[in-house]
Amino acid sequence: MIDERFTGATWRISEIPEENCLEGQWKEYFKKNAEYLLKMVKENEWVLSGKEKEASLEELKQHNFEMYEDILPQNYENSFANPAFAAECFGKEFGQLLSFLAAELRSFPAFVYENDREAMTIRMELFLEVYHAFCYAFEENKAAEKQEDRLPAVSEISEMIYWFASDYSETMLEKRLRQMYDWEEDFAVRIIMDSDLSDIRYLYRYGEYVTENEIRMAQHLNSLSQEDIDKMADTYTEGFRMGFELAGKPLHKKRSVNIRYFLGFERVIKKAIENFEKLSLHPVIYRANPSVTMGRSVYKTGYAGASANKQFDFDHENDAALFCDSKFIHHKLECYRNGMEAVKEKAVVHAGPAVMEVFGAVPFEPKTKSEACTLDENQQKLQVEFQASCSQIVREYVKPEERSFTIIAFPVPEIGDNFPEIFNRTVEINILDYKLYQKIQQTLIDALDQAEYVKVKGCGENCTDLKVMLHTLKNPEKETNFENCVADVNIPVGEVFTSPKLAGTDGVLHVTEVYLNDLRYQNLKLTFKDGMITDYTCSNFEKEEENRKLIKDKVLFHHDTLPIGEFAIGTNTTAYVFAGEYQIADKLPILIAEKMGPHFAVGDTCYSHEEDMMTYNPDGKAIVARENEVSALRHADPDQAYFNCHTDITIPYDELGELTAVTADGRELVIIRNGRFVLPGCEELNKPFE
Repeated sequence: MIDERFTGATWRISEIPEENCLEGQWKEYFKKNAEYLLKMVKENEWVLSGKEKEASLEELKQHNFEMYEDILPQNYENSFANPAFAAECFGKEFGQLLSFLAAELRSFPAFVYENDREAMTIRMELFLEVYHAFCYAFEENKAAEKQEDRLPAVSEISEMIYWFASDYSETMLEKRLRQMYDWEEDFAVRIIMDSDLSDIRYLYRYGEYVTENEIRMAQHLNSLSQEDIDKMADTYTEGFRMGFELAGKPLHKKRSVNIRYFLGFERVIKKAIENFEKLSLHPVIYRANPSVTMGRSVYKTGYAGASANKQFDFDHENDAALFCDSKFIHHKLECYRNGMEAVKEKAVVHAGPAVMEVFGAVPFEPKTKSEACTLDENQQKLQVEFQASCSQIVREYVKPEERSFTIIAFPVPEIGDNFPEIFNRTVEINILDYKLYQKIQQTLIDALDQAEYVKVKGCGENCTDLKVMLHTLKNPEKETNFENCVADVNIPVGEVFTSPKLAGTDGVLHVTEVYLNDLRYQNLKLTFKDGMITDYTCSNFEKEEENRKLIKDKVLFHHDTLPIGEFAIGTNTTAYVFAGEYQIADKLPILIAEKMGPHFAVGDTCYSHEEDMMTYNPDGKAIVARENEVSALRHADPDQAYFNCHTDITIPYDELGELTAVTADGRELVIIRNGRFVLPGCEELNKPFE
């Protein structure tokens, strides 16, 4: 049935470039998009014929370029997928709708290479439905003098898009969830395990956008010995295993692990798959979402190649505004639950994600466009409700007390000419002696556990001035506020952290520059009262409303406020000095950056949904600071207890004037002064500075 629909849609689309039922830019829009779809159909045929596997590297590069050509930065200004250009051509209302449609069609490369005929067909049919509506309106109103009087109603096109998103929610969500939990969905696994990874042509088998960055990454890994590859993979997989062991969670019950990575790292991932299989874990590897309808984003979750254009991704992150209403959200939630039920047997034995992040790309500074879709206040609340409900549904199948994770990060060639050196130094940082850090961090914890609160103040241009309240220890001999974090779930080693009390936690958190989820923020400033954000700003844009919108969307995730969910002290001064030596501090991922100074997370605590599980430090003390006043609502009102986000913000050592533990009787135990550790027993941490 799908093959018949696919063939019929292809045939009809093939006629559009030669038809003349439309005029001007309207004709050009449908002609260009029809030609793009026909090109994608031919690409699908080429892949299925096996010629793709025989093609030369140059031929593969050309095919890859042509699939993404329209949205590449050099062409994007005049692309109909650009909402600004579409609005210029068609007016804002039609511009948003037609730009959305063009953007949704740009998800085709993923479907082409996976031979997902259903995904291609439903989008081709939507395109035809919209095209026919315009043709019909032009024909019916051909006597009208003004072209705008010959158009269909905006509401007619809007409804087509709404019902497309709604009608196919179940199909798209079930398919997505199956990719996330069912190890028999092995498209990427087969590429990794079956390809000759010394032949970099394999990078083009995914259908992802490939640049010199991915090619050079693969070539660099191919230059390393198997021993070096094993060392990287073993650190990654052992961290995952240790996460279960240290938390006392039952890894033996699990049968799958989700592996997330960026193209070019396949040689390490192949070894990791072999390691996981020894733990009886099947790899589940799914693509970062290519579809605008399903939530394509600047931040990639899953495996991914290069972003063809991060501005394109940013422009369409809020396209759900075109169809997001209460009816749609509740229908989508029902589909989500049905989708989880369909994969429940695989979901209950899922162990969690093993994430390999990358860093070093040129930081992306987005440009806001008035023509792009934006969620209104009600839609933002609906999106928050949807994410919270989805998380609750997932927890019913993948129980938090039985899952874990690990995250590790490596640089990519885009970081600069010193890439090989930076890469090797990063590997060294990832395997630092955790026993040494464990001992030093225990010294920090022993001092902090005497405190009622901690004072944190910036220096120089940093205007941080925070008072962080700590939980009261009822039995200091057996209890602690801080977790001694070594290299397991968060690699590399180097932090102690707690969930602070909210009441009395007041002040300003400021960083002159920080890189969060692929976005650079300048002079990010958050103000807290009783642990909750009361104000926020940055200096990315000239207009304050744009700065606040960026933070509301990307840091608060549409919430009106968030609590401080974590206070931590990073101890990895080796990583800090390394970042300064190569001048890459602004390019490091939060995974490493959070270990390079005190940091605060806004959103849920580190123990989100696991507050009732007792956790212990290596010294045997129970960690009692697992909740705050917000997450304590979880039993009475779970909808108010969690925000389903957690964003770490680090104050670098050179912006830190003072970090002092203050006891109930007013004694001050200085931990850090002017960016150096001064607490006795922590001298080792200052050696990298020397």
